[in-house]
Amino acid sequence: MSDLALFSNNELPAYLKNAALDDVTSALAGESLGSRRISIKGGVFREMIGGKEYRVSEERSMNVVIVKAAPKVSRIYYAGSYSEGETVSPTCWSSDSQRPDEKVKDKQAATCLVCAKNIKGSGQGDSRACRYQQRLAVVVDGEINKQEVYQLVLPPTSVFGDGEKGKLPLQAYARHLKNNGVPITGVVTEMRFDTASPTPKLIFKPLRALTEEEYNTVQHLKDSSEAISAITLTVAQTDNVKETKQPVLTAPAASEEVIDEPKKAEPKKAPVANEPKLEDLVGEWDDI
Repeated sequence: MSDLALFSNNELPAYLKNAALDDVTSALAGESLGSRRISIKGGVFREMIGGKEYRVSEERSMNVVIVKAAPKVSRIYYAGSYSEGETVSPTCWSSDSQRPDEKVKDKQAATCLVCAKNIKGSGQGDSRACRYQQRLAVVVDGEINKQEVYQLVLPPTSVFGDGEKGKLPLQAYARHLKNNGVPITGVVTEMRFDTASPTPKLIFKPLRALTEEEYNTVQHLKDSSEAISAITLTVAQTDNVKETKQPVLTAPAASEEVIDEPKKAEPKKAPVANEPKLEDLVGEWDDI
């Protein structure tokens, strides 16, 4: 059998056609720097592969399925000023927003709560010098069967806050789905740029339930090496950067919309029997 025939999906046995690449293959092949990710730099959706931009969308929205999310919001602190396109190592970082990771050599404080870089005004203007990030693993709607997992790193303005009907930041969106008994991995989610924000900010809403076949594919991808890699803060995850002893990330732009420290959410009441179903949620937002 030739390579061409082997790589043709039509020639693969049925039990291999829907199989994700295993850890053995990934370990031997080596991780592709940056792998697949979606960037929102400049208020535009940019799909990147191996650090190179291969597709740009001029649309204000993009439809995805959220496959997996980092269990904790991470934090990144860069010392010094930022220059456009500059790639630098962060000075301090935290995978759980509680305390610096063990590999940090220049820890700014014992915990993030008491850190001076966590005080308003320590950054540009009234912002904090140490910034939040939420890492997601997503697949693009319409291409779910390709099983191509993308990393998406969200800034704090896309994660925290209350938002409004049909225009919810990520955590409020997830709470809304949870309160109505809808799994976020079971719906197509619209990500839309908030045009009222001076910096790139995404808002979220559900569009439709996944088909059973799509849902099974997403559940299969949840624990794949690609999904786990996408949500993990590890070395050399940025474009065109060689691996170093410390995580090397592209420094964010200095201008950033100020956002308050996230507060612990109040317990929600259990959904009542007559709460709307997913189709009702989607329907009521169609005209927004």
